Amino acid sequence: MRTKMSHKKIVVIGGGTGVFTVLTGLKKYFSHLTAIVSMADSGGSSGVLREEFGILPPGDVRRALIALSRTDNKTLAELFNYRFQEGNGLSGHSFGNLMITALTRITGNFEKALIEAGKILQVKGQIIPVTAERSHLFAELEDGQVIAGETNIDVPAHDPTLKIEKVWLEPQAHVTPSARRAILDADLVIIGPGDLYTSIVPNLLVGGVSEALRETNARVVYITNVMTKHGETNHFQASNFLRTLEDYVGHSVIDAVLVNDKIPSFSRLQAYREEYAEPVVNDLTELKSPQTIARDLIRPRGYVRHDPDKLAQTIQELASKSA
Repeated sequence: MRTKMSHKKIVVIGGGTGVFTVLTGLKKYFSHLTAIVSMADSGGSSGVLREEFGILPPGDVRRALIALSRTDNKTLAELFNYRFQEGNGLSGHSFGNLMITALTRITGNFEKALIEAGKILQVKGQIIPVTAERSHLFAELEDGQVIAGETNIDVPAHDPTLKIEKVWLEPQAHVTPSARRAILDADLVIIGPGDLYTSIVPNLLVGGVSEALRETNARVVYITNVMTKHGETNHFQASNFLRTLEDYVGHSVIDAVLVNDKIPSFSRLQAYREEYAEPVVNDLTELKSPQTIARDLIRPRGYVRHDPDKLAQTIQELASKSA
């Protein structure tokens, strides 16, 4: 049975694998999708290309391009994701990252490069960098220590039990006109899921993003993570995620929060115990605003992650109720 497509304009804000998960599900239900992607990534292949070629980091937008690809040619998607394991200068780089770098040089513009890459992958929707300016993420820990660079916050060399007090960008970056316009024109804006301080909040630190979220008539929905992350969100419950997000985007901006209420089995959580990660508990049951929507949102087996179809169906319900 063919799924009926909605023509509501949906904007997803985030980075990392979270954006990939949401977009993979949404493209089955919505014909107007836009991904606004974090440009804070400084690790791995993206970090090297960012420094050596002076471009914006391509890793997160590469994932979004693959998620929204309409091509039935699986080899093409696999090629874009292929990571070289050997070769002087090539080892560690994905083909897609190198291709986006080349397209940026050819077109002279990162956004234009994404448009051209989208044509190759037959992308359904738009992928927009949240900013066109090169900026780096910084974090201050509870002991006053300052950590420079997204990858050093994401994979801490410091004591991971120390709480992150705040994060910021240097130099200050400003939102791309296309990203701002997408937020203002949207019917529904989805924030998350994703690593809170390294994939989600960096978007909100970009000048003009929080302002656009306050101005838009769209319903703004936040998807909380299903597991905590050691070194970033130790012992966080749903309310900690929400309140931290509101510290950066402002209060009364988030209209609804999606929270997983399915407790994974003991055996599925075993690997996470070794990483000091825990299921995110829904403690928003008494919250009247924003609206809390709690339901089973995780995959039925394997890694404890959001299920793309469960997320998409829930978002479809929200979109049908939005003005």
